[in-house]
Amino acid sequence: MKLSEIIHHAKGTVLNPSILINDYEIIGGCGSDLMSDVLAAVKPGAVLLTGLCNPQVVRTAQMADVRAIIFLRGKQPSTEIVALATQENIPLISSDMGMFELCGRLYKAGLHSYESNWIGFHE
Repeated sequence: MKLSEIIHHAKGTVLNPSILINDYEIIGGCGSDLMSDVLAAVKPGAVLLTGLCNPQVVRTAQMADVRAIIFLRGKQPSTEIVALATQENIPLISSDMGMFELCGRLYKAGLHSYESNWIGFHE
């Protein structure tokens, strides 16, 4: 699914539009507030949905090769976080939706789970 489609379904606002030169292909998704779970289970190429809004989210996304981050419940990261994500070429999006709703909307639209070590995971 294209990142532009995900932004549309999330009713999201792009927080660092200068890096959206290409419409990234997102292979799957993950919703988590535990960055240790992201590091342990998310496959490269995913979009991360999270309620956390700190620099560790961007650093974790970079280490896990996450393609984009969506901050939930309208959270707005600091300019430091936006600058770090821009430097790492990771699009940041803010959505007013909660995790449950947005995960469900994206799954229904055709974006599948991209968590590798969980019971019920299917490629």
